[in-house]
Amino acid sequence: MSKKSRKKSSSSKSDEMAFKREAAAMARSERAIQATVEATDRNPPKKSGKAMQAGARMYPVEFPAQHLKKPGLEADLKVAPMYDAPHYKGSGKLEGKVALITGGDSGIGRAVAVLYAREGADVAVAYLNEHKDAEVTKAAVEKEGRRCILLPGDVTNPKYCRKAVEKTVKKLGALDILVNNAAFQEHVNDFLDLTDAHFDKTLKTNLYGYFYMARAAVPVMKYGSAIVMTGSVTGLLGNEKLLDYSMTKGGIHAFVRSLATHLIPKGIRVNCVAPGPVWTPLNPADRPAKMVATFGTEQPMKRAAQPEEIAPAFVFMAAPSCSSYITGEILPIIGGYAGG
Repeated sequence: MSKKSRKKSSSSKSDEMAFKREAAAMARSERAIQATVEATDRNPPKKSGKAMQAGARMYPVEFPAQHLKKPGLEADLKVAPMYDAPHYKGSGKLEGKVALITGGDSGIGRAVAVLYAREGADVAVAYLNEHKDAEVTKAAVEKEGRRCILLPGDVTNPKYCRKAVEKTVKKLGALDILVNNAAFQEHVNDFLDLTDAHFDKTLKTNLYGYFYMARAAVPVMKYGSAIVMTGSVTGLLGNEKLLDYSMTKGGIHAFVRSLATHLIPKGIRVNCVAPGPVWTPLNPADRPAKMVATFGTEQPMKRAAQPEEIAPAFVFMAAPSCSSYITGEILPIIGGYAGG
């Protein structure tokens, strides 16, 4: 072996030894970091058992163990959902506009109706047959100084959707904002218990209803109008007992993204608000009473939202002054990520 080769070989072996020493040192440093963390594992910090209260007022953490018959009346809830947002100050973001809100009789829909009115919009409320709840929504909108009409009917019927849009335009003069919000939800404990009738009801309400109402509304909406749809955390993360509902909510998210692109030439923005657990009649009309008592406590914030905490996002998505460059987006409001 030449002197040059011997020198090269020696240098290579020297490099290898250096690499091994560096690797050993790195392994020791990794173990040192691990040991530091393991020491804290033996005495982990205690998690706060308190629910997060970061709003303008305090919100309930637990609810009475109560189960409602469908479709679920807000008037029958022992703890009334908080929808009137007394600390929310309107500033004319929707001045002179007209909104049609499906499922506007209660829950998120009612809270959205109130804030839309506070921002200057007249409101048409589409709902199934919860007449007592709808009258409360109407009174709340009128208290804000705006007009409100009630449109009872079934969103799974395309004829009803066309008539609802026609009546909105005829009585209120236009249709600038469509909020697709009506929904059907019913859990199953076993996938095999999900009947054809149950599956069909969920898809017809949550997907067909959104499609029919949007199809009816788009022809009368002007450039600068907006469609806002209610999605769900279940459409993002799934839910083991709400298989059909989760499927429809994921479908709504896809519909929003697709329709948004399709309607750009018409100047109609389409967006989605995807809430986590919210205290409305929807869940007490689904869950067993004992589960209702702890509804929402599994979230990182350790409580369910109230409708008035979700409604401002619908204002944001509808108002040209807030979201003129936003379309096809899904906005999760889920009280912190609850995944693994």
